[in-house]
Amino acid sequence: MRITSAATSLPRHYYPQKVLLKAFRQHWGNKLDRFDVLERLHAATGVDGRYLSLPIESYPLRNWGEANNFWIETALDLGQQAICQAMQQSGTAPRDIGAFFFVSITGVASPSIEGRLINRMSLSPRMKRIPIFGLGCVAGAAGIARAADYVKAFPKESALLLSVELCSLTVQQDDLSVANLISTGLFGDGAAAVLISGAEQDGPDGPEIVATRSVFYPDTEYVMGWDISEKGFRIVLSRDVPEVVLRNLGGDVDEFLADNGLTRKDIGSWVIHTGGPKVLEATETALELPKGALDASWACLRRTGNLSSASVLFVLEEVMKNRRPDPGTWGILAAMGPGFCSELLLLRW
Repeated sequence: MRITSAATSLPRHYYPQKVLLKAFRQHWGNKLDRFDVLERLHAATGVDGRYLSLPIESYPLRNWGEANNFWIETALDLGQQAICQAMQQSGTAPRDIGAFFFVSITGVASPSIEGRLINRMSLSPRMKRIPIFGLGCVAGAAGIARAADYVKAFPKESALLLSVELCSLTVQQDDLSVANLISTGLFGDGAAAVLISGAEQDGPDGPEIVATRSVFYPDTEYVMGWDISEKGFRIVLSRDVPEVVLRNLGGDVDEFLADNGLTRKDIGSWVIHTGGPKVLEATETALELPKGALDASWACLRRTGNLSSASVLFVLEEVMKNRRPDPGTWGILAAMGPGFCSELLLLRW
């Protein structure tokens, strides 16, 4: 089983960080005691600019219902674009896709987005649908892993993974907590689609998925997630996230690799979720990575910000298109997210 294509799509509304910062300053005005704190937090994200689902003058939205309606509308548009690109790249026909995995944490719909896209794109009515909500940033990696489980059972089929995260539609306009101030400078909007083919499927060369590993960290619910109310999704983001990475990731990766007869020294490619500067730095430290090992993650963070579950898929696309390792290179694809938990995939390019 292997990853045959990865494709991304972004909204057309792009704004540099300075423009977004100015908009938040105008919105909060005197409610924010010290604007320099917001300015410092935004500067520390390492993000040059972000894409928004709507023109900047459309924010703030009136209520959660309006925001979620825009989420559905934009998710369908971006999702279709990403899927069409991924299918074109891999030469995959709709009839070859046996399962459709959809992941998001920034909106809800019933029928869910993948069901609506089956109608909209005239995909197979026999396609199995697996919508997943709640995994947050880890869902991109987890989605590939669950799709790999599927094609392992059905080697003549392909599985489609779609991630759509529209973080701008979740911003809480009256929340002046540090967590929300950070999130207004870090998170952006985007979508990504990945096709995973079974062992008996023909298609272009891509990294083989050799093994996967899920790790859950008990009693860490407080680290990351949502507080959900009538106003929508209010972010939970603890300062302990980098510490959890430092405390767990190195050992988890070592154990995973050892179970597959490898060590960190055997790994020549790292596809890592773009959690933010502190998370990427903690990852580099925990894994004792050489300089430049996470260049693809840093580059994607600068260009688009943190796109939650879609982020690691943007990094995957960057590596497959522009930084592809030599054939036979061992690689790790990894992300962490609410739970708190991590998802690891061992790849062979």
